[in-house]
Amino acid sequence: MRNISLTEIIARREESPVSRTAFDLAYDELRRRWPHSTEERDVVTPYGRTRVHVYGPADGVPLVLLHGGSATGLVWFANAPALGRRHRVHAVDLLGDAGRTDRSGGTPLKTADDLTAWLDSLLDGLGLTRTHMCGHSYGAWLAVRYALHAPQRVIRLALLDPTQVFAGFRPGYLLRALPLLLRPSQARAAAFLAWETAGTQPDKSWQRLYALAAAVPGRKLVTGPRPQVAGLRMPVLVVLAEHSRAHHAAKVADRARRKLPQARVVVLPGDTHHSLPLTAPQQLNEHLSAFLG
Repeated sequence: MRNISLTEIIARREESPVSRTAFDLAYDELRRRWPHSTEERDVVTPYGRTRVHVYGPADGVPLVLLHGGSATGLVWFANAPALGRRHRVHAVDLLGDAGRTDRSGGTPLKTADDLTAWLDSLLDGLGLTRTHMCGHSYGAWLAVRYALHAPQRVIRLALLDPTQVFAGFRPGYLLRALPLLLRPSQARAAAFLAWETAGTQPDKSWQRLYALAAAVPGRKLVTGPRPQVAGLRMPVLVVLAEHSRAHHAAKVADRARRKLPQARVVVLPGDTHHSLPLTAPQQLNEHLSAFLG
């Protein structure tokens, strides 16, 4: 019997959809945690309309933030105030995931190449010729793909507990996630999140949004092969969560150092995969601020 890939599991799933109204209420609640001067931009691309939360000085060096699956761009609320002191932060609701990005009437999202083409058009729409880029989990995988696709547009690249970049998922993590992947529901998402973040205290409002996001109708996360990270030439920061259940942090750190000798690799004590980037944000913000300059 052949092995079934994560992509096939996601494709075969049956949804137990949540109320869109419940998700919107949770989304708006977390949005209120952002600084009052945050702007909302809806950028038109060939793939639909993309929601971007923008904060920081208009003349700051741009920084694009790409969240993990189901997290939404709002997950960066604890990081934006610090990062926005010197940078113009652009926190994106990813194409294909839950959030306020709308694929209606756009080019169908089918492949990883569609994601890089979408990011090209999004950066154009934001007027960003060059930008720093930071991604967490699935967002880190996407950030690496984009940095390889358009290295001239990425100044510095920060990867937070990246999955499917330096190593695959732990079998135990996939086994635990299987019920959620096959039949997403709010209850399954909440249980999975509680298991992975045990010992930490993620924000309650965000936990609710994450659980609802996992079962929002119409989600379509596109994945692809592990990128060839040795091709990255810009400065890279890799931040790993000590207690990540997605992979073994120390082994991933060793692999990152071998494949990217120019990279700065940090393991954050006490963090888990899903507790990044919002739990105990000060240490993460310090590492990101020092790296980005």
